[in-house]
Order: sequence, then structure tokens, then C-alpha cells
Amino acid sequence: MVSSHDVARLAGVSQATVSRVLNGSKNIRQSTVEKVERAIKELNYHPNLNARNLVKKKTNMIALITGHTHDPFYEESTRGIVSIAAKKGYNVLVFFNKIDNDNMLYNQVLSAPVDGIIMSSILMNDSIFPVLESLEGKPYVTFNRKHSCGTNYFEIDNVKAGELITNHMIELGHKNLAYIGGPLQASTFHGRLEGFKKEANRQKIAVRDDWIKTTDTTIESIVQACKELFSGIEFPTAIVAATDAIALICLDFLLNKGFKIPEDISIGAIDNIEFSAHASIQLTTVGTHLSQSLGNLAMEHLINLIENKNKQLNSVTTTITPHLIVRRSTGNPRIK
Repeated sequence: MVSSHDVARLAGVSQATVSRVLNGSKNIRQSTVEKVERAIKELNYHPNLNARNLVKKKTNMIALITGHTHDPFYEESTRGIVSIAAKKGYNVLVFFNKIDNDNMLYNQVLSAPVDGIIMSSILMNDSIFPVLESLEGKPYVTFNRKHSCGTNYFEIDNVKAGELITNHMIELGHKNLAYIGGPLQASTFHGRLEGFKKEANRQKIAVRDDWIKTTDTTIESIVQACKELFSGIEFPTAIVAATDAIALICLDFLLNKGFKIPEDISIGAIDNIEFSAHASIQLTTVGTHLSQSLGNLAMEHLINLIENKNKQLNSVTTTITPHLIVRRSTGNPRIK
């Protein structure tokens, strides 16, 4: 097997210099770097990454705890995170979390040989948070959701998001509003429902309690919520969905029941996933520009924490102001 000694001999440098080149040291002449790189290529040398990581006390592995990919938001964010990690020389171990505290999964993650943890599905009172805070040499960051006491997170302003989509419906002339969301122990759903109620109250729109639906975000629970909303004599003219994923399930239900969108029912949501802009969907939604992907921002930050070991970086609190994207799924209510 070719060793670093062989590379050093062919390049005419010391083994220490070869090691410095491999580790990306900046204090080396470019001509020396080029000689070492030519020798590596000529000898087809592959460094022993495991041995190097043991010396550096790094694994170049990152743990991602995320929601299940039946929600396109998590699929998109996972794809972005894995892509950034690969560009930076890291691999990602992906763990899929349930909506409640999953101690068995958390034990797996905490015992995994990783350099850092990124999490999109933390709850406001999640049991993993104090453990994450106490970890030495293993930084973490959360995105999309945050813990009630957390500091190291990236999120959108969920209350503002709820206000924006609700205001849009009211400005169109809708007074019969319904809301379908997820468990309120998640900061996203808690904030978006708060924004919905806040804006409806500000505009003096009375919202029926039985038209506010809290689900576990499974297809079955969302379909059941839709059935309940449209089983009576009177039904809403507009639905505010807490996520694009929820809205897409509602759209499928309504279209199968013969409703026209938006002529009969307007529907809007929050997240701005890529699929919502599809020509056959055209979902009105609230979100950020795709260049501001929360997962991408969080991953860049986590790698910075891992590589710089700067504890001051560990207190980031980033809340991005979202904006309304109007498409074809919302319109004026029919005059009866």
C-alpha cells in the first residue's frame, strides 16, 4: 500500500509537509502544495481517513434529527443539508423523529460518533434540550422549530406568517375562515395558530372554535379534519393550513369532493416548498426565498461551530421575516 512516506519521498518534502497539505494548512508555498498534489495523483494515494480522524478527534459525521419525509418540507431540507455537508467533507446520519419526545431515538443520536447535531423537529419542552446544552465538544443547532428556552436556532417568524396568510384571506373578502394545523407543542404550529387568531381578532372576524383543527399531521388526521369541516350545512369559504403539506392534502380532499379551487374554497398555507409552485398546484403560501432555506443556514452554522470551536457562535437566534406569495389557490368568495 502507498503511504504518506512514499508521497513525501516522490515530492521531495518531509512527511510533516505532506500531512500539512492534506489537512489544508495555509502556511505552505503554492509550489510545494502542487508538488505534493502531483505525487498524490501519480501514486494514487488515499489517506487513511479513520486514522486521521482519530488523531484530530473528528469523525466528519453529523447527526440530523428530522420529521418524516412524507412532509416535503423535511425532504427538501434534508436534501439541502446533505448537499452542503458533502461539499464541506462531512457525511450525515439521518434519524426520523416522531412528534413526541422519542427517548430511544435520542439515545441513539447521543451515542453516535458524530461531530455535531442538527435538528428540525425539536418541541418547545423537548427532553433532549438540556442534554444538548450540556454536551462538551459536540455543538448543536435547531431549525424550523425551537425549544422554549433555546438560543441556537434558525426559524421564520411563525406568528407573522400566520398573520400574513390570514390577512390575505380577509382582504379577499372571506369571513368564514377555518384553520388546520399540527400539535401545539411545536413552536411552528403554536406560533402560526397564534398569528391566525391574532389577525382574525384584529380584523374583527369571528372564528368558530369547531373550525380550528389540531391534527397530528398524518394524512388520516388531516382528511378527518376536512370531513368535519365540510359535513354540515354551513362550511368555510377559506382554509388556512399551517403547512404546505397540510394544504396539499386538503386540496386533494376538496377536489375529490367536487369543489373548485378557488371558486368554491380558497386555501393558503405556510412554508413555500418547491412543489407548491408547480403549474398544476399554484398554492398561495407564506415563506422565505429558497436562498434563505432554514436547513441550509443551520447547516452552514453548525459546520462553522464544529470547525471553529467558538462558543460565542453558539448563541445565534435567527428569526427570518416571511413574505406572502400569491398564486392561484386563493380568490374572492362567491357572492350568495
